[in-house]
Amino acid sequence: MIAPSLAFLFSEKERPYTGVELRPHFLLTELGLKGSGIAAFIGPCSVKTEHLVDWEDRLAQDRIEARKMVHFIGEFFGMGLREGVLLQRLFMAAAGDSIREQLDVRNRAKAKKAGKSTGKKDPVLSMQLERSGDDLFIQSGGGGGAGRKLSVSIVTASPVSVLLHAGINIDPQGAPVPAIGLKEMGIDAVEWAPEFLERFSAEWDSIQWACAKVRPVV
Repeated sequence: MIAPSLAFLFSEKERPYTGVELRPHFLLTELGLKGSGIAAFIGPCSVKTEHLVDWEDRLAQDRIEARKMVHFIGEFFGMGLREGVLLQRLFMAAAGDSIREQLDVRNRAKAKKAGKSTGKKDPVLSMQLERSGDDLFIQSGGGGGAGRKLSVSIVTASPVSVLLHAGINIDPQGAPVPAIGLKEMGIDAVEWAPEFLERFSAEWDSIQWACAKVRPVV
């Protein structure tokens, strides 16, 4: 394995996310992770306008609310903000791929079972996941438009690091926009989150190796 590896942790302790957790060394002081890493935990989300770090959202007087989310908080040292934004896009694309795979497995199982059922249509079978920038949406029933929002995410810089927060809805009740959660999609967040963390850590290690294995061209 090529150092430095990405530390990762799924905390079984539920805790709220209010925006103030997006700060340098939160992972070290609260969860004991040293160096660059990502931690995940489950809990409610309530980010008031004054705690948003996205100026576009802040000027629009937006807020973030959900009864329950899977929260991912990342801190990355030795990285610039542009690299952080690229990493955010990779993270959300990878999360979308992972959730899509979970949906496909569920859809195949449901489709197989449907042959023995009364013919009642399961709405999960028509769900399609799409990514737009750093957001994930679910389209249902083949309809157009933006779909229902599954996620939130932001990346910013601190004096010592780049910070990431990504939240995947479990129960989106209270969200200020049309939203959907993993619970409605039939995905167990407690099972999915640690599996995805391990998968993304492997992606990080693969990137480190890709940087180290090439010969120079002069």
